[in-house]
Amino acid sequence: MRLEDRVRDIQDFPQPGVLFKDITPMLQDGPSFHAAMERLAAHYAGAGVEAVVGVESRGFIFGAPLAYLLNCGFVPVRKFGKLPAETINVEYALEYGTNIVEIHKDAIKPGQRVLIVDDLLATGGTVSAAVELIEKLGGHIAGIAFLVELSYLKGREHLQDHDVFALIKY
Repeated sequence: MRLEDRVRDIQDFPQPGVLFKDITPMLQDGPSFHAAMERLAAHYAGAGVEAVVGVESRGFIFGAPLAYLLNCGFVPVRKFGKLPAETINVEYALEYGTNIVEIHKDAIKPGQRVLIVDDLLATGGTVSAAVELIEKLGGHIAGIAFLVELSYLKGREHLQDHDVFALIKY
């Protein structure tokens, strides 16, 4: 099954000149979504992953079922102000401006092997912030997984010290 066949292009979204890779057709097709999750889980089987971190918000779509398949816990990294307990946060640069993500202080144990999951790797800013949060808590990055990688945006270059895996590359 070619997962690429379930990703559609939307021209000029969210702004003129942008070609958006829409994954919702894949999510809506049970066999395609199942295949994506099984392939991600197979790649990390035996890697000793102890927690899966999903980056808000589409990382939750893949992170929670992946944690289930890997028989480990799921930890959300959220936008600032969304988590109820004590947090740590990181501010990171966007194309225009900045954003802040946070994680609960007690979400990752020192030495814990963590897999970070998000839907798409573009410039790498958000996932780099997630890496920083996990490392501040003493976690070890076991890998960083994506459904889609936009290789031409060179986000992987910001993650060179880590194992990065994407099911689909453009």
